[in-house]
Amino acid sequence: MGVMSLLYGIVVYLIFLGTFLYAIGFVGDVAVPKTVDSGDHGPLSVAVTLDVLLLGLFAVQHSVMARPAFKRVWTRLVSRSIERTTYVLFASGVLVLLYWQWRPIPQILWQVEHPAAELALQAIFWAGWALVLLSTFLINHFELFGLQQVFARLLGLPSPLPVFKTPFLYKRVRHPIYLGFLLAFWATPTMTLGHLLFAAATTGYILVGIWLEERDLVAVFGDQYRQYRKQVSMLIPFPRKKADLQARMRP
Repeated sequence: MGVMSLLYGIVVYLIFLGTFLYAIGFVGDVAVPKTVDSGDHGPLSVAVTLDVLLLGLFAVQHSVMARPAFKRVWTRLVSRSIERTTYVLFASGVLVLLYWQWRPIPQILWQVEHPAAELALQAIFWAGWALVLLSTFLINHFELFGLQQVFARLLGLPSPLPVFKTPFLYKRVRHPIYLGFLLAFWATPTMTLGHLLFAAATTGYILVGIWLEERDLVAVFGDQYRQYRKQVSMLIPFPRKKADLQARMRP
């Protein structure tokens, strides 16, 4: 079963990687056949309704399956070693559905035409995606997407206990992954109504997701995370309130 779990984890990781790369093209309107602003759109009411339902489905799947209460029930049916992998598979599937069924709303709300400003927005867009990827590696990219767990099962190693750490960017902002997504979703020279709907809805989801995630982190790490939350800003990298954050956080 260890080998099968490993193969499952690798296949799902490759699926995730494909959906992640497609997301860049989808949001940025580049290099993929279907984007946030391309394809058949149909009546406005139908487009808005379908797009909202797709975004809502992603938000519900992404949030509910990540909650400890759901995991306790879910792992009675699915091995703990592949729980994260299965979560990633479901999330990737919902994203593929969103890419496939998304209806563009092409009305342009604003358009930046100055070459320097357009270049700056494109730079922010790519910097946002780079920030997302870098941040996953800072906290353990392979654990986040389920590969570490299936390798541990193959080798007969116990699942590592959660460890609280604040490497590099996490010393300045609590959620650099979400910050990267926000930069990527909003930085566009041409903002259509469809792109605005996508950016606004995902921003709302991110704020709710942060609230849920931090509630879980407080439950796991207690005062250690409460102190971190007091010292480090949520999304905007303001200076820390205390110079020696790490010293104050030691037990």
